[in-house]
Amino acid sequence: MRERSAELRDRLRELSNAGRLLLPVPGQGATPRRFRELAQLSAEDTVLGRLAEAHADAAAILAELSGPAPGSGQLWGVWAAEPPEPVLRARDTSSGWVLDGRKLWCSGANLCTHALVTARAGAERRLFAVRLTQSAVRPVPSSWHAVGMRESDSGAVDFEGAQATAVGGPDAYLDRPGFWHGAIGVAACWYGSACQVARPLYERAAKGRADEHALAHLGAVATALHGAGLGLSAAAGEIDADPAGDMVTARIRARTVRALVEDAVTTTVDRVGRALGAGPLCADAEHARRVADLTVYVRQSHAEVDLADLGRDIAEREFTWPDL
Repeated sequence: MRERSAELRDRLRELSNAGRLLLPVPGQGATPRRFRELAQLSAEDTVLGRLAEAHADAAAILAELSGPAPGSGQLWGVWAAEPPEPVLRARDTSSGWVLDGRKLWCSGANLCTHALVTARAGAERRLFAVRLTQSAVRPVPSSWHAVGMRESDSGAVDFEGAQATAVGGPDAYLDRPGFWHGAIGVAACWYGSACQVARPLYERAAKGRADEHALAHLGAVATALHGAGLGLSAAAGEIDADPAGDMVTARIRARTVRALVEDAVTTTVDRVGRALGAGPLCADAEHARRVADLTVYVRQSHAEVDLADLGRDIAEREFTWPDL
């Protein structure tokens, strides 16, 4: 794990130096390029794409909420998961905000230099920018036991009087269309990784070594990925056309596209496995790692919970199908 983490750190530094982590902010006219870049980085490596997406999302959030811009050589995470326990608390002191407690699901815990972190300030949920190199911030050893997405290093982090800077007002992180624009960026990463999962099946067919069943699986995979790509492209265009649109529209768009891409991921992983058998999973380390990584990463979706919320939003709107 340490060797792979070092490779990822070096690659992220290389991308940062080349300016490839400075992606267009959603809604400023180049959202298709943002999604395309995220997909390409995830096609290179799923964990790489996931960490790059978090940095790009942090930069977009900071720009939208008038926070500090990421500096040269920095790598930002967005640590916003809030399970019932434990709870990270924020206190406003005479010397500024400080954070106390434990935060779970902190991707890049030992890689990132800074993070946007959600915490509870009394009954309010607030967002804070935190420098992770301070001694009051400590990743919890051996708190990340995943096989898939192992190198994302998404363990727990303890905060003990950590200095923090408030970004936006209470609930500002969630109460904006940009939250939902960012959620689609995650789906672009799923899509890029799924395209690479499909590659061994395509290559077998291109070499004339696929039987009719494998060709049928390839056709189904291509159809699913094509639909996901179209969904991402349409969403990017809609975001650029109306970046500050109403929250419900942004939420419906994001949940619809995420569900579409999630279905494509599930179809791809399942059909590639059925077409090729266990061989690539056992003999091709890169493919096996990608399948394991993507299987975990796509579970960032809340599955039927998200679908139920999507259905609820749709049911409260005027019925407009078909709408072509």
